[in-house]
Amino acid sequence: MVCEITKESRSPLLPDRQSQGDFFVCDIFDAAPKGDMASMAHPIFSLSTKPDHRIRRYENESGQSYLEVKPSADGLATIHDRDVLIYCISQIMAAINEGRAVSRTVRLKAYDLLKATNRVTDGRGYDGLRAALVRLQGSQIETNIVTGGEEQLDIFSIIDRARIVRETRDGRMQEIEIQLSDWVFNAIQAHEVLTLHRNYFRLRKPLERRLYELARKHCGRKMEWRVSLPVLQRKCGSASTPREFRRLISNIAKQDEAHGHIPDYAIRLESQMVVFLNRQSLGPIDPEDHAETSDVRLSAESYDQARQLAPGWDVRALEIEWRSWMREGGLDAPKDADRAYLGFCRKWFEKRGQP
Repeated sequence: MVCEITKESRSPLLPDRQSQGDFFVCDIFDAAPKGDMASMAHPIFSLSTKPDHRIRRYENESGQSYLEVKPSADGLATIHDRDVLIYCISQIMAAINEGRAVSRTVRLKAYDLLKATNRVTDGRGYDGLRAALVRLQGSQIETNIVTGGEEQLDIFSIIDRARIVRETRDGRMQEIEIQLSDWVFNAIQAHEVLTLHRNYFRLRKPLERRLYELARKHCGRKMEWRVSLPVLQRKCGSASTPREFRRLISNIAKQDEAHGHIPDYAIRLESQMVVFLNRQSLGPIDPEDHAETSDVRLSAESYDQARQLAPGWDVRALEIEWRSWMREGGLDAPKDADRAYLGFCRKWFEKRGQP
């Protein structure tokens, strides 16, 4: 395509294809994009544009929690495939906040998903969506990471099943059914999700998308988040050499400094540290989200239960730790604050034992 603007002045963002929205699909934009925090914190999705067949295993510092990702013959699900998951989570969260009944099986129109995630709606878009569903179903995860306040050993696919309900004569999908894994659905029901900027879908580079996810998760509404290059590379799941990863981050930081294209957060490279600066563009809490953590109220019964779950610990001090953990992680306040607080106390005692 002929372009009259120079390469230096061209926006790093993809064109906004949503501006061409149709009247009969405009309601799909009412559901704010949301991602589950578990997969935002851990590098489940591949950053590669080629089939990725690596088996990955990640452990936390204590070694108590781990996550292992195994690809299928078609390769690991990519960070662009994650758009499907974001769309499903967004629709379910919107329904929950409206008081409607939900299930982990979502029926949607393929065209709506393509439009909402800023994808082309020609044959390439439908072929890409079909390939994404195959990779999402084929990518297997084994983990004991907690979602929804429950800890259990899970072995599952990112989505359990995908079914094309209707297909046009030329092979394009019209309606599809996607069944989410219990792991993902538990996170949705526990409101362990974060609202994403709509320009997330306009970020061209897979690494840019991953950097934004990490900033949204770890910086949240704080003024800044600093992380070393080695730690950031591990969190990104990048297979590049340390030198190459530094070069990639440096290029993104320079582009962001010139264009300010990364949503919500500026990225700067300082020696061996990467700094994410809050642009203070998040504004007020999304109406679909719950109040800030400072507005969360716990029942008196919760403190009594917390004393049983964490004997010997000051439950008020644990409450401060819990609120700080949510605030520093940029977490939206949970729907069931009592359950979330008690889950935190239980995990605290399991990791540390008697004081």
